[in-house]
Amino acid sequence: MGPKTPVTEGDFFRQPLREQINLKHPLIRLADLINWERLGVTMSESFVSGKGRPASSPRLIAGLLYLQHAFDLSDEEVVWQWVENPYWQVFTGETYLQAEPPIDPSSLTRWRKRLGEAGVEELLAETIEAAKRAGVIKAASVKRVIVDTTVMEKAIAHPTDSRLLERCREHLVKAAARHGLKLRQNYNREAPRLGLQIGRYAHAKQYKRMRKALRTLRSRVGRVMRDVERQVAQVADAGRAALLELIGRTKRILAQKPKDKNKLYALHAPEVECLAKGNARTPYEFGVKVSITTTHKEGLVVGMRSMPGNPYDGHTLAEALEQVAILCDATPEVAIVDRGYRGVAVDGVKIYRKRSANPHLAPRRRLG
Repeated sequence: MGPKTPVTEGDFFRQPLREQINLKHPLIRLADLINWERLGVTMSESFVSGKGRPASSPRLIAGLLYLQHAFDLSDEEVVWQWVENPYWQVFTGETYLQAEPPIDPSSLTRWRKRLGEAGVEELLAETIEAAKRAGVIKAASVKRVIVDTTVMEKAIAHPTDSRLLERCREHLVKAAARHGLKLRQNYNREAPRLGLQIGRYAHAKQYKRMRKALRTLRSRVGRVMRDVERQVAQVADAGRAALLELIGRTKRILAQKPKDKNKLYALHAPEVECLAKGNARTPYEFGVKVSITTTHKEGLVVGMRSMPGNPYDGHTLAEALEQVAILCDATPEVAIVDRGYRGVAVDGVKIYRKRSANPHLAPRRRLG
């Protein structure tokens, strides 16, 4: 069934929220500027199901996603703070005060998967249109933009070899129990002790003992993996694909070396990469490279796109400017970048490289 439509009927015994709050609040003014009907139509296309209960309201999901990114909250935090904040409830289309969470936090994860990259770009495009309606930016503001890259960090533990190996063993043992496979030995007692011992040896800088314990742990995980692999044919077709994928990722972790490229840093998130951004405090970050484009004068985000594979910054410039042209219906004429984009030229666009962190104060030199 399609998404639910919000109920707008009056209630004689309750007072509407808009009569109890400050209508000049920034969130209320922003809610009046966003075209929720267009977003609802776009998001409804992402939900295709002919059975089950109706999906959540598109405005509720879009509003929660906006609030989540605006206030940097997790799925659980944004849902529970929604219950406590009447302004957030009005922003997401509620008429009367609600005392219960509107959805389960896991619904946001499923909606993000349904929307995909195209759906998130629609949300970004609507924020740009709302900024134009409010007069925050002008049509000419898009002509001059700042382009830069950063790392979107993933919520993963630090990927030590011992932790990755132990996670592989745990998932394999649980998968075997779920599918009724009998293992010769699961090492539920020995493997965790080895993991703790590896950490202690590393802390004490006893690297010879650490490497020996790591080899032992690797051999134990390999035994469990091969035992499961021999019995894959007994698993039903519905779960065989997921089990084969788990075995494939385990093989990658068992085979990878410290200096290898394209390593697997998280068992549940194979897209995670190790990126060096040159920061003294955190020399390496684990996530995905993201290109962000903002207007030069107002600093409004007019383009954002993930760049998997850790490409050279300069190779992402043309794609970032193309996205801005699509979302804003205007082609940038000047792009201000940092030294990571040196030696790059884009047809029809003047490229300036800034020398300091502040683009307004930095002297610029044109490239090309």
